[in-house]
Amino acid sequence: MMSWFKFSSLIVVVSLTACSSSPTGRNQLLLFSQNDMSSLGTQSFEQMKQEQKISTDANINQYVQCVATAVTRQVPKQASFDNWEVVVFDSEQVNAFALPGGKIGVYTGLLEVAENEDQLATVIGHEIAHVLADHSNERLSQSQLANTGLQITSVALGASEYAQYQQVTMSALGLGLQVGVLLPYGRTQESEADIVGLDLMAKAGFDPRESVTLWYNMAQASKGQQPPELLSTHPSHSTRIRDLNQTMQKLPNYAKTKPNCRS
Repeated sequence: MMSWFKFSSLIVVVSLTACSSSPTGRNQLLLFSQNDMSSLGTQSFEQMKQEQKISTDANINQYVQCVATAVTRQVPKQASFDNWEVVVFDSEQVNAFALPGGKIGVYTGLLEVAENEDQLATVIGHEIAHVLADHSNERLSQSQLANTGLQITSVALGASEYAQYQQVTMSALGLGLQVGVLLPYGRTQESEADIVGLDLMAKAGFDPRESVTLWYNMAQASKGQQPPELLSTHPSHSTRIRDLNQTMQKLPNYAKTKPNCRS
Protein backbone atom coordinates (compact mmCIF):
# COMPACT_ATOMS: atom_id res chain seq x y z
CA MET A 1 0.00 0.00 0.00
CA MET A 2 1.27 3.47 -0.85
CA SER A 3 2.43 5.35 2.24
CA TRP A 4 0.84 8.69 3.15
CA PHE A 5 4.15 10.44 2.48
CA LYS A 6 4.43 8.97 -1.01
CA PHE A 7 0.78 9.70 -1.72
CA SER A 8 1.18 13.30 -0.58
CA SER A 9 4.30 13.71 -2.69
CA LEU A 10 2.48 12.34 -5.70
CA ILE A 11 -0.37 14.80 -5.21
CA VAL A 12 2.15 17.67 -5.12
CA VAL A 13 3.84 16.47 -8.31
CA VAL A 14 0.52 16.07 -10.11
CA SER A 15 -0.62 19.51 -8.94
CA LEU A 16 2.54 21.11 -10.28
CA THR A 17 2.65 19.33 -13.62
CA ALA A 18 -0.89 18.46 -14.63
CA CYS A 19 -1.97 21.95 -15.73
CA SER A 20 -1.61 21.23 -19.43
CA SER A 21 -3.98 21.36 -22.36
CA SER A 22 -3.97 19.43 -25.61
CA PRO A 23 -4.16 21.19 -29.01
CA THR A 24 -7.96 20.81 -28.90
CA GLY A 25 -8.21 22.25 -25.38
CA ARG A 26 -8.56 18.98 -23.51
CA ASN A 27 -7.00 18.79 -20.04
CA GLN A 28 -3.98 16.49 -19.84
CA LEU A 29 -1.84 14.95 -17.12
CA LEU A 30 1.81 15.33 -18.18
CA LEU A 31 4.39 14.27 -15.61
CA PHE A 32 7.48 14.09 -17.81
CA SER A 33 9.58 16.70 -19.58
CA GLN A 34 9.89 17.03 -23.34
CA ASN A 35 13.58 16.12 -23.09
CA ASP A 36 12.72 12.95 -21.17
CA MET A 37 10.15 11.92 -23.76
CA SER A 38 12.53 12.66 -26.64
CA SER A 39 15.18 10.51 -25.00
CA LEU A 40 12.73 7.66 -24.59
CA GLY A 41 11.47 7.95 -28.17
CA THR A 42 15.02 7.94 -29.52
CA GLN A 43 15.95 4.85 -27.49
CA SER A 44 12.87 3.00 -28.71
CA PHE A 45 13.48 3.99 -32.33
CA GLU A 46 17.11 2.88 -32.28
CA GLN A 47 16.03 -0.47 -30.92
CA MET A 48 13.42 -0.86 -33.66
CA LYS A 49 16.00 -0.07 -36.35
CA GLN A 50 18.17 -2.87 -35.01
CA GLU A 51 15.36 -5.42 -34.76
CA GLN A 52 13.30 -4.73 -37.90
CA LYS A 53 14.21 -4.86 -41.56
CA ILE A 54 14.72 -1.43 -43.13
CA SER A 55 13.71 -0.92 -46.76
CA THR A 56 16.55 -0.24 -49.20
CA ASP A 57 14.22 0.60 -52.09
CA ALA A 58 15.42 4.04 -53.22
CA ASN A 59 12.12 4.99 -54.88
CA ILE A 60 10.00 4.08 -51.88
CA ASN A 61 12.35 5.87 -49.49
CA GLN A 62 12.37 9.01 -51.66
CA TYR A 63 8.58 9.00 -51.88
CA VAL A 64 7.96 8.56 -48.16
CA GLN A 65 10.67 11.08 -47.26
CA CYS A 66 9.14 13.64 -49.65
CA VAL A 67 5.67 13.33 -48.14
CA ALA A 68 6.98 13.33 -44.56
CA THR A 69 9.18 16.39 -45.20
CA ALA A 70 6.26 18.33 -46.68
CA VAL A 71 4.21 17.64 -43.54
CA THR A 72 6.97 18.22 -40.96
CA ARG A 73 7.72 21.61 -42.52
CA GLN A 74 4.37 22.72 -41.12
CA VAL A 75 5.41 21.79 -37.58
CA PRO A 76 6.88 24.52 -35.36
CA LYS A 77 10.48 24.00 -34.26
CA GLN A 78 10.57 21.69 -31.26
CA ALA A 79 12.69 22.48 -28.20
CA SER A 80 13.71 18.89 -27.48
CA PHE A 81 15.03 17.91 -30.94
CA ASP A 82 16.25 19.55 -34.13
CA ASN A 83 15.22 17.32 -37.03
CA TRP A 84 12.68 14.66 -37.95
CA GLU A 85 14.13 11.26 -38.89
CA VAL A 86 12.12 9.06 -41.27
CA VAL A 87 12.71 5.33 -41.68
CA VAL A 88 10.79 2.97 -43.98
CA PHE A 89 10.48 -0.54 -42.55
CA ASP A 90 10.16 -3.42 -45.00
CA SER A 91 7.09 -5.17 -43.62
CA GLU A 92 3.58 -6.15 -44.69
CA GLN A 93 2.17 -4.35 -41.65
CA VAL A 94 -0.34 -1.65 -42.60
CA ASN A 95 1.14 0.81 -40.17
CA ALA A 96 3.09 3.93 -39.35
CA PHE A 97 4.08 5.74 -36.17
CA ALA A 98 5.83 8.83 -34.86
CA LEU A 99 7.72 9.05 -31.58
CA PRO A 100 8.85 11.90 -29.33
CA GLY A 101 12.27 13.03 -30.44
CA GLY A 102 11.18 13.44 -34.05
CA LYS A 103 11.18 9.80 -35.15
CA ILE A 104 8.83 8.61 -37.90
CA GLY A 105 8.44 5.01 -39.03
CA VAL A 106 6.44 3.90 -42.07
CA TYR A 107 5.84 0.25 -42.98
CA THR A 108 5.81 -0.65 -46.67
CA GLY A 109 2.50 -2.47 -46.17
CA LEU A 110 0.84 0.89 -45.57
CA LEU A 111 1.65 1.92 -49.14
CA GLU A 112 -0.72 -0.77 -50.41
CA VAL A 113 -3.60 0.91 -48.56
CA ALA A 114 -2.58 4.58 -48.70
CA GLU A 115 -2.85 4.70 -52.47
CA ASN A 116 -1.49 8.18 -53.13
CA GLU A 117 0.57 10.91 -51.51
CA ASP A 118 -2.49 12.65 -50.06
CA GLN A 119 -3.52 9.49 -48.22
CA LEU A 120 0.02 8.84 -47.03
CA ALA A 121 0.20 12.44 -45.80
CA THR A 122 -3.02 11.82 -43.86
CA VAL A 123 -1.40 8.96 -41.95
CA ILE A 124 1.91 10.75 -41.38
CA GLY A 125 0.13 13.92 -40.25
CA HIS A 126 -1.98 11.85 -37.88
CA GLU A 127 1.06 10.15 -36.34
CA ILE A 128 2.98 13.42 -35.98
CA ALA A 129 -0.09 14.87 -34.27
CA HIS A 130 0.24 12.21 -31.56
CA VAL A 131 3.70 13.65 -30.80
CA LEU A 132 2.60 17.29 -30.91
CA ALA A 133 -0.33 16.53 -28.62
CA ASP A 134 1.94 14.80 -26.06
CA HIS A 135 -0.12 11.62 -26.19
CA SER A 136 2.83 9.40 -25.25
CA ASN A 137 3.60 11.60 -22.25
CA GLU A 138 -0.06 11.43 -21.29
CA ARG A 139 -0.15 7.63 -21.50
CA LEU A 140 3.11 7.24 -19.59
CA SER A 141 1.89 9.66 -16.93
CA GLN A 142 -1.31 7.70 -16.52
CA SER A 143 0.73 4.52 -16.08
CA GLN A 144 2.86 6.23 -13.44
CA LEU A 145 -0.17 7.49 -11.59
CA ALA A 146 -1.84 4.09 -11.75
CA ASN A 147 1.24 2.56 -10.10
CA THR A 148 1.82 0.04 -12.89
CA GLY A 149 5.43 -0.54 -11.95
CA LEU A 150 7.09 2.42 -13.65
CA GLN A 151 8.34 3.96 -10.41
CA ILE A 152 10.65 6.61 -11.83
CA THR A 153 10.77 10.37 -11.82
CA SER A 154 12.52 10.59 -15.19
CA VAL A 155 12.35 8.52 -18.36
CA ALA A 156 15.88 9.45 -19.38
CA LEU A 157 16.86 5.87 -18.62
CA GLY A 158 20.11 4.01 -19.01
CA ALA A 159 20.20 0.79 -21.03
CA SER A 160 19.46 -1.52 -18.11
CA GLU A 161 16.62 0.62 -16.77
CA TYR A 162 15.14 0.99 -20.26
CA ALA A 163 15.09 -2.79 -20.65
CA GLN A 164 13.39 -3.15 -17.27
CA TYR A 165 10.55 -0.80 -18.19
CA GLN A 166 10.48 -1.57 -21.91
CA GLN A 167 7.00 -3.08 -22.03
CA VAL A 168 5.38 -0.17 -20.24
CA THR A 169 7.25 2.52 -22.14
CA MET A 170 6.75 0.97 -25.58
CA SER A 171 3.04 0.68 -24.87
CA ALA A 172 2.88 4.31 -23.75
CA LEU A 173 4.57 5.34 -26.98
CA GLY A 174 1.85 3.61 -28.95
CA LEU A 175 4.08 0.67 -29.86
CA GLY A 176 2.13 -2.07 -28.11
CA LEU A 177 -0.11 -4.76 -29.50
CA GLN A 178 -1.90 -3.90 -32.72
CA VAL A 179 -5.62 -3.28 -32.82
CA GLY A 180 -7.12 -3.56 -36.29
CA VAL A 181 -4.75 -1.88 -38.72
CA LEU A 182 -3.25 0.86 -36.56
CA LEU A 183 -1.19 0.94 -33.37
CA PRO A 184 -3.30 1.53 -30.28
CA TYR A 185 -3.91 4.87 -28.66
CA GLY A 186 -7.16 5.64 -26.90
CA ARG A 187 -10.23 6.76 -28.82
CA THR A 188 -9.99 10.34 -27.56
CA GLN A 189 -6.33 10.57 -28.55
CA GLU A 190 -7.01 9.01 -31.95
CA SER A 191 -9.80 11.48 -32.68
CA GLU A 192 -7.60 14.37 -31.57
CA ALA A 193 -4.76 13.20 -33.81
CA ASP A 194 -7.20 13.03 -36.73
CA ILE A 195 -8.13 16.70 -36.24
CA VAL A 196 -4.58 18.00 -35.76
CA GLY A 197 -3.14 15.75 -38.47
CA LEU A 198 -5.72 16.80 -41.04
CA ASP A 199 -4.80 20.43 -40.48
CA LEU A 200 -1.09 19.62 -40.91
CA MET A 201 -1.49 17.76 -44.18
CA ALA A 202 -3.81 20.42 -45.58
CA LYS A 203 -1.29 23.14 -44.68
CA ALA A 204 1.33 21.14 -46.58
CA GLY A 205 -0.80 21.32 -49.72
CA PHE A 206 -2.27 17.82 -49.70
CA ASP A 207 -5.95 17.17 -50.37
CA PRO A 208 -7.79 16.59 -47.05
CA ARG A 209 -10.69 14.94 -48.92
CA GLU A 210 -8.42 11.97 -49.53
CA SER A 211 -8.45 11.30 -45.77
CA VAL A 212 -11.96 9.91 -46.13
CA THR A 213 -10.91 7.66 -49.00
CA LEU A 214 -8.00 6.45 -46.87
CA TRP A 215 -10.34 5.29 -44.12
CA TYR A 216 -12.59 3.53 -46.59
CA ASN A 217 -9.42 1.73 -47.70
CA MET A 218 -8.54 1.00 -44.08
CA ALA A 219 -12.00 -0.44 -43.50
CA GLN A 220 -11.51 -2.75 -46.47
CA ALA A 221 -8.01 -3.71 -45.33
CA SER A 222 -9.35 -4.75 -41.94
CA LYS A 223 -11.64 -7.25 -43.72
CA GLY A 224 -14.36 -6.79 -41.17
CA GLN A 225 -12.07 -7.67 -38.26
CA GLN A 226 -12.38 -4.38 -36.39
CA PRO A 227 -14.30 -4.97 -33.15
CA PRO A 228 -17.41 -2.89 -32.31
CA GLU A 229 -16.52 0.65 -31.28
CA LEU A 230 -17.51 0.19 -27.64
CA LEU A 231 -15.08 -2.74 -27.36
CA SER A 232 -12.25 -1.03 -29.20
CA THR A 233 -9.64 1.56 -28.29
CA HIS A 234 -10.30 3.21 -31.65
CA PRO A 235 -13.18 5.13 -33.14
CA SER A 236 -15.07 2.98 -35.63
CA HIS A 237 -14.25 3.63 -39.28
CA SER A 238 -17.70 5.17 -39.80
CA THR A 239 -17.23 7.50 -36.82
CA ARG A 240 -13.80 8.48 -38.04
CA ILE A 241 -15.05 9.25 -41.54
CA ARG A 242 -17.94 11.33 -40.15
CA ASP A 243 -15.58 13.32 -37.90
CA LEU A 244 -13.10 13.90 -40.73
CA ASN A 245 -15.87 15.27 -42.94
CA GLN A 246 -16.92 17.65 -40.15
CA THR A 247 -13.32 18.76 -39.57
CA MET A 248 -12.79 19.45 -43.28
CA GLN A 249 -15.67 21.92 -43.25
CA LYS A 250 -13.79 23.99 -40.65
CA LEU A 251 -10.36 24.01 -42.31
CA PRO A 252 -9.07 27.36 -43.61
CA ASN A 253 -8.54 27.62 -47.34
CA TYR A 254 -4.80 27.07 -47.31
CA ALA A 255 -3.20 28.51 -50.44
CA LYS A 256 -0.40 26.00 -50.88
CA THR A 257 1.25 24.41 -53.88
CA LYS A 258 0.68 20.69 -53.71
CA PRO A 259 3.91 18.68 -53.28
CA ASN A 260 4.76 16.39 -56.18
CA CYS A 261 6.24 13.36 -54.46
CA ARG A 262 5.36 10.74 -57.03
CA SER A 263 6.71 12.35 -60.16
